[in-house]
Amino acid sequence: MRDDTPHPDRDADRPDRADADAAGPATDGGTAVDETAGSPTDRDRVESAATVGDSLGGDAGEPTGEAVLELEDVVKRYGSETAVSGLDLTVREGELVTLLGPSGCGKTTTLRMIAGLETPSDGKISVGDEVVAGDGAATPPEERDVGLVFQEFALFPHLTVAENIAFGLDDPNSETADERVAELLDLVGLGDYGDRSVTELSGGQRQRVALARSLAPEPEVLLLDEPFSNLDVSLRVRMREEVKRILDEAGVTAVSVTHDQEEALSISDRVAVVNDGTVEQIGDPGEVFEHPTSRFVASFLGQASFLPARVSESGIETSVGSYDRDLLKGLGDGYVGSHVDVLVRPDDLRATPVAEGDADGEVIRRQYTGPSFVYHVKLDDGTVLRCLHNHTEEFEVGEPVAVTLVADHALAWYPAE
Repeated sequence: MRDDTPHPDRDADRPDRADADAAGPATDGGTAVDETAGSPTDRDRVESAATVGDSLGGDAGEPTGEAVLELEDVVKRYGSETAVSGLDLTVREGELVTLLGPSGCGKTTTLRMIAGLETPSDGKISVGDEVVAGDGAATPPEERDVGLVFQEFALFPHLTVAENIAFGLDDPNSETADERVAELLDLVGLGDYGDRSVTELSGGQRQRVALARSLAPEPEVLLLDEPFSNLDVSLRVRMREEVKRILDEAGVTAVSVTHDQEEALSISDRVAVVNDGTVEQIGDPGEVFEHPTSRFVASFLGQASFLPARVSESGIETSVGSYDRDLLKGLGDGYVGSHVDVLVRPDDLRATPVAEGDADGEVIRRQYTGPSFVYHVKLDDGTVLRCLHNHTEEFEVGEPVAVTLVADHALAWYPAE
């Protein structure tokens, strides 16, 4: 990794850290000029089913292109604790792959091992044709062809924007460096900002400078550590699209780490969902969301409820009605008589106020999101379902309701626990 940041070994004295919590929003100083809020992406819909075994969704086809980064059975232990456990990952040329998972799952530790800030206990990491960790190799961070954008940007406050970008170049005062800096300033939309102090910039502008500085040496792989966590919510939406544009235009191979599922789904070419130190599922964003191969992935992505059902000869029987078996894609005849749990999202369900004797359950919580309400309904058997309604449809907590499954697409399902 090129030594182009002021503190490349930050947190190196904390070997017990399995992952990093996201930082809170930073207050921008100076003048903000062109950051505007974008619209949040739509979510919460499973378009097709996941089923058990090999038919349970699966990953998208392996992307084509040369492998630029490979992790093979990588393990990281801290004493008796295992932070990363047998993790495998291949990133191909030009891809943006995001490691997505909860705090403590091992995703940041994995990023630090790729960068060379941590050394794997077992396994192998290769960048291009070079083994940089494992098989007796331990290439120092500054000798790896890897760039790293820290979540707090780590810019030099006493240098100008242009000087910050040129810092990682072999000869930052050369004419070639000036040309490279000018090219990158244009790429990140800061063509007229080269002579400014970074202290005069907004958070989004500082992020672009940090990105340009990491791109300046043309690393083979760029790593982004929670790149948007220091920005306010509205700016994150704008900046993640801007960063994706920059990476695409630069043709960079990148690995990002986040616990923000909307961020990962909206900008990644592929998403690797990490759980307990290993990749639980990897694929293009739609594939991973629509075909979750495990309850963990289903629960982590979006709002998930699991509706118990019994498979009969004629259909599936649930506590909120009977439905055609075709609703569960891949449900073969061999499951007749079996009990399954059906993954349902809030927009798959509707609640209707009824007399108490006709109710399937009662509203136990109202979750107001602005344009809609998500009602949490506890059924008579104890199951809690989430139902999405327009903000004009107001039900009271404690109100008896009937629940209807209104999904017009196949649903994922899992063997009953």
